[in-house]
Amino acid sequence: MALTTDQVAGLSTLQLASLNSVQIANMQTRDLAAITTAQITALTTAQMAKLTSDQVVALTTDQITAMKSAQFAALTTANLASITTAQITSLTTAQIAGLTTAQVIALSTDQVASLTTSQLAALTTAQVAKMETDDIAAITTDQITALKTAQINALTTAQVVALTTAQAAMLTTDQLNAMSTDQLAKMETDDVAAITTSQLVALKTAKISALTTAQMVGLTSDQIASLTTAQLASLTTAQLAKIETGDIAAMTTAQIVSLSKSQVAALTTAQVVALSTDQVSVLTTAQLISLTSAQLAKMETDDLVALSTAQIRSLTSAQLSYLTSDQISSLETVDIAALTNAQVKALSTSQLSGFTDDQITALTTSQQSALSTAQKTVLGLS
Repeated sequence: MALTTDQVAGLSTLQLASLNSVQIANMQTRDLAAITTAQITALTTAQMAKLTSDQVVALTTDQITAMKSAQFAALTTANLASITTAQITSLTTAQIAGLTTAQVIALSTDQVASLTTSQLAALTTAQVAKMETDDIAAITTDQITALKTAQINALTTAQVVALTTAQAAMLTTDQLNAMSTDQLAKMETDDVAAITTSQLVALKTAKISALTTAQMVGLTSDQIASLTTAQLASLTTAQLAKIETGDIAAMTTAQIVSLSKSQVAALTTAQVVALSTDQVSVLTTAQLISLTSAQLAKMETDDLVALSTAQIRSLTSAQLSYLTSDQISSLETVDIAALTNAQVKALSTSQLSGFTDDQITALTTSQQSALSTAQKTVLGLS
């Protein structure tokens, strides 16, 4: 004869612990739900492993909470997957930390999303690394901020890829800096673009230099404009060359001045065209002389006009020879008069043919004397 609910509730802990697997499996869900927390803790791990999914679901939250970590870890993955979200939230942090990797993998997205921030923080790094990518994506924005830096660092690259843009935007600066360069490089371009300027500014230079060229393309103008000069200096020439032209135009003059010679030389011709007159006007002598022939030839005439006489004078003779006749004709008379004899002498007859009357008049006697016969002929000075 089967035991009644009252009889089951009256069993001593020793009697309960002596029940065999068949008896355990045959217990009615109402009987199991009626036993005390003290009786629950008396069940062996072997008995726990024999419980059916229906029996586990029937357990009260008080009974679930009373379980020892080893007992809960003994539940089958099928049993764990059947647990309700209410039962999940009743788990102690010790029980959470005691979950086996198989159990962690078995958690559903709803179960993961129901975990409290304390429970999520209780997961070991080994457990976090075993979470399914769908479960990672199911973590709420409140939960994501509760993850410890060690847990963030334990994420696999596949898990990092699974992060949503909403989750990425909620990562703390400590969490972002806890990521390895490999992890950061695996973040989706949309996720990187979702990072706030406050988050981006707080990234260490080593993290900034780890961004992929695709991620650099995805950065917004506000993000680029927020980068510190130290962060900009850490960018490789390959990274800098991938910044969108609109983002280049959004850079502050302080950022432009901070660029190294090699970075300036790495700017694409499209990026050079995108530079504003304010940006060009702050270029240092070292930066100017690093400009390539292709870059100079693409510089807007307004940008050339924005250069000071000192900046124009700092250009090498070879660089001046790269300018088109239209660019040369756009130079102000004060700039023409400030050119060195060597610079004037380096101008081709094709360039000189674009000189305006005012520019010709601005040539000093010293400059004129440095001109070749062919140059003077073009200018009508012979």
